[in-house]
Amino acid sequence: MARAKVTVVGAGNVGATTAQYIVERELADVVLTDVIDGLPQGKALDLFEAGPIHRYDCRLTGANDYKDTAGSDIVVITAGLARKPGMSRDDLLFKNADIVREVVQEVAHLSPDSILIVVTNPLDAMAQLAWKASGFPKQRVVGMAGILDSARFRTFIAQELEVSVENVTAFVLGGHGDTMVPLPRYSTVAGIPITELLSKERIEALVKRTANGGAEIVNLLKTGSAYYAPAASVAEMVEAILRDKKKILPCAAYLDGEYGIQGLFVGVPVKLGRRGIEQVIQITLTPEEDAALKRSAAAVRELVDKLEV
Repeated sequence: MARAKVTVVGAGNVGATTAQYIVERELADVVLTDVIDGLPQGKALDLFEAGPIHRYDCRLTGANDYKDTAGSDIVVITAGLARKPGMSRDDLLFKNADIVREVVQEVAHLSPDSILIVVTNPLDAMAQLAWKASGFPKQRVVGMAGILDSARFRTFIAQELEVSVENVTAFVLGGHGDTMVPLPRYSTVAGIPITELLSKERIEALVKRTANGGAEIVNLLKTGSAYYAPAASVAEMVEAILRDKKKILPCAAYLDGEYGIQGLFVGVPVKLGRRGIEQVIQITLTPEEDAALKRSAAAVRELVDKLEV
């Protein structure tokens, strides 16, 4: 049986680490593409040469154009600029929109049956743009955000309670960024809600740290941003899709009235399988949680309106 094929667009830290995690789990052959000559070729060859030691037979190809990506099962889009000092969010929005639009038009044409996983920020708006530019059904475009945000929340909960991260599940809804909506009621340790185990103040502190999780790492690194946990989050999505796991994961999905939100990509729990988003899972929210999710959606809507998508 032929191995699946995944294209990762963007050979920076997130893209290259995503490629590494995918081949180490033997999920697929990987094509790594980037506009910088030699960068994807060098990283792909380096990873390929780690195969005998890590014991994977997956093939890795580096490319500066898209012809090698043809027939991909999944295309992961990490290409884009990081925000630089003096650059407004709007500057970043329009520059990354140009990049994502161009990438999507190329890959959608060469891999018309693929599933797109969007990682480029601002995440939710870029997912909306990718969906529009590809012409794909909504089930086959999904944004990676909630898994990363949930992983951060789970890390902090496990650290706070001194328990295994394997015992901790956490739910984070909404847009990726300041307006995300962590849900402590649905976050558990071995099935016990954290609201039973931690004080309101400690939970609020963990929620705040989760919302600022990306900024905390940027401030520590000084140059660049997080990539190990984002890449691990993408790899989890790739595995859920290619192995048809039907895993319930928080992702940015196109909502068509679910949660009272119409025509917008927002982070919600979804069932991920071989067809992409197979179901949007609707959970009951308190009035406060619902209001927070609507605020988050409004922030995404503002960006989408600026892009006119």
